[in-house]
Amino acid sequence: MEISFIRHGKSKCIENSPVTICSFKDWIEKYDSEGVFEEDAYPSESIEKISKVSVVFTSDLKRSIQSAHLLNSNSHIISDPMFREVELPSPILKSLSLKLSPNIWTVILRTLWFFGYSSNCESFKCAKNRAITAAEVLIKNAEEHRLVALVGHGFFNMMIAKELQSKGWIGRRNTNSNHWRCTTYSLFN
Repeated sequence: MEISFIRHGKSKCIENSPVTICSFKDWIEKYDSEGVFEEDAYPSESIEKISKVSVVFTSDLKRSIQSAHLLNSNSHIISDPMFREVELPSPILKSLSLKLSPNIWTVILRTLWFFGYSSNCESFKCAKNRAITAAEVLIKNAEEHRLVALVGHGFFNMMIAKELQSKGWIGRRNTNSNHWRCTTYSLFN
């Protein structure tokens, strides 16, 4: 059995100018609502894996669904919010006028999240429980179909993969977080 994780394509939201923490929330909404860039070519491993599976799971975000269609327009796609990326917490100091790039705000808020700050988003514990449930769904489908794929998001793909590894699935220690890249985990019976 195999479960392949593919990170969605590069978002059309490429704006990376410094923003205040309040404007960062608007940037995230734009990032979530934009699609992905269509590429001239996609990684051969990702194309090969997605062409062999019976079912492709995605989150319910546009970049995930669109990426699955671009990799294989004939795929049977099941979109589910369970596979969404882990959200970032709301900022502590909303009146802070400091401007940083969205990438820096992401690192700061994700670090705070790891240390327990989860204002207006799921906690680390809740995200871990969701990853456990997501892994169980993927395993159940792999048992039925033998090969499945998830076109998802870098951070949450990694969390699910950790759960697979804890259940004896074999693959890379960390999922490939580059856009369009595939990481496969196997369980031999």
